[in-house]
Amino acid sequence: MRCGSGQALPNDLALALMVSGAILVAGCSKQLPPAPPKVADVTVLTVQPRDTPVVFEFVGQTQSSREVEIRARVEGFLERRLYTEGSLVKAGETLFVMDQKPFQASLQQAKGELAQQQARLKVAEANLARVKPLAEQNAVSKKDLDDAIGNEQTSRAAVLTAEGSVRQAELNLSYTTITSPLTGLSSFAKIQDGAYVNASNNLLTTVSQLDPMWVNFSVSENEFLRFREQVAKGELKPPAGQRFEIEVVLGDGSVFQNRGRISFADPSFSKDTGTFLVRATLNNSAAVLKPGQFVRVHMLGASRPNAILVPQRAVQQGAKSHFVWVVGQDGKAQQRAIQVGQWIGDDWIINEGLRAGEKIVVDGAIRVAPGAELKISPYKAPESAAPDEVKGTAGPTPVEQAISAGKGKPEPAPAVGPQPKPAESGPSGKPRGDKAEPGAALPARVHFAYRSATLDRSAQQTIEAVAAALKASPDTVEVSGYADSKGTPQRNHKFAAERAKAVRDGLVAQGVAGDRIRLVEPVQVVGDGDPVEARRVEIVAARAN
Repeated sequence: MRCGSGQALPNDLALALMVSGAILVAGCSKQLPPAPPKVADVTVLTVQPRDTPVVFEFVGQTQSSREVEIRARVEGFLERRLYTEGSLVKAGETLFVMDQKPFQASLQQAKGELAQQQARLKVAEANLARVKPLAEQNAVSKKDLDDAIGNEQTSRAAVLTAEGSVRQAELNLSYTTITSPLTGLSSFAKIQDGAYVNASNNLLTTVSQLDPMWVNFSVSENEFLRFREQVAKGELKPPAGQRFEIEVVLGDGSVFQNRGRISFADPSFSKDTGTFLVRATLNNSAAVLKPGQFVRVHMLGASRPNAILVPQRAVQQGAKSHFVWVVGQDGKAQQRAIQVGQWIGDDWIINEGLRAGEKIVVDGAIRVAPGAELKISPYKAPESAAPDEVKGTAGPTPVEQAISAGKGKPEPAPAVGPQPKPAESGPSGKPRGDKAEPGAALPARVHFAYRSATLDRSAQQTIEAVAAALKASPDTVEVSGYADSKGTPQRNHKFAAERAKAVRDGLVAQGVAGDRIRLVEPVQVVGDGDPVEARRVEIVAARAN
């Protein structure tokens, strides 16, 4: 019988065929040769150690470098409050005035008492002048001379006492006008007009200095010991003189424009938390930072000498450890266990397992098996993406990329668009007419990042130019904020108001009087044009009422 002949078999052979079917099939089938292994198409990176900057991240909170409680020094009725709660006040600016009439009366009474004592002193001096010659001629007794001298001295002391009472009354009267001892951000009034102020309720408000600003953060004992151990082993190199730079990242992901230095470190650990306090001081002349903000603190300046970095996608997780595929001398793939460290942007620091000059697989590692043939292409690092101005997003900054693996990655920082041309219309959208402007800097537009009311460096430069022009002119200006078309009307109104207030505070910080700046709500909160142009604050010359 020939296998596969196609001839029909008798029925009596069916049972035999069923029993011997497996043998017949095995005998009829042909053995196919195994398929040759496929060649994996991969990109390969040559390991090159390099000195790598390291960023230590902490959670911090801002604190005023000088916070003063404004208290009443005398008892009496609070007549009126003269400052706007929450505004930036200057040193010497009057905040409260108390009822002065009782203190004026006390001063007048003290002056009258002084005049009486001065009159008594003149009489005593005249009496002494008459008695002295008579005593020398023995015309009066020695007791009369002593009495005259004593009366003159007593009268002179009484005059000094009366002068002190006048001085005290003048001080009490001056204390009824309560001024700010520094330039800073004011708090709300704790006592309202008409209330009686005494020793138990004499706290009126607080004023917090904004420039410079302190940022406090805590370093744990474990972090401190690990840092010291890595420095001792040469795995970490601190900056010269331990002069770390401090960078602050705000809640919206934007980086504060000014960096600072560590100005204080507590010499002892806290018994309650096991950490010690570190304080940094930053220049905050634009009043961007406010006391009490929670921020991320980046401590810059340290580096890892000869660190080995590989792209994160080249590292895979095995059952026991992380591993990478290494290209052997024969051009085939070999699995290598490694010990990973922290993330640096899109790269991973490799503590152990790789040496300089070795080649590892980056792209295509999922198709690689031990001993597999490789089709190798050189790995090219991706270029940084440009900011997306329409969506208001941008890639993380180099500092934001250097966050450890345990901390996670920061959200992208908002993009800041280019500075557009000056505005040609006022807050209402109507033309300004032929009114002369206060200076070359007006009209002006200050632009903000997406979902942000914080002044960046470009906005600060615009404000400085406007402030310089206003100092040379007596005119007032109108400030009006806008928002883009995204979000709810409530959110748009909120951002428009906050942006206008930020510009107003920035102008005040540059020396422009607050009464020369008028906040005007625009007719249309949502600005026109592209999103970057819509997120603006207009500064124009105020129209005559």
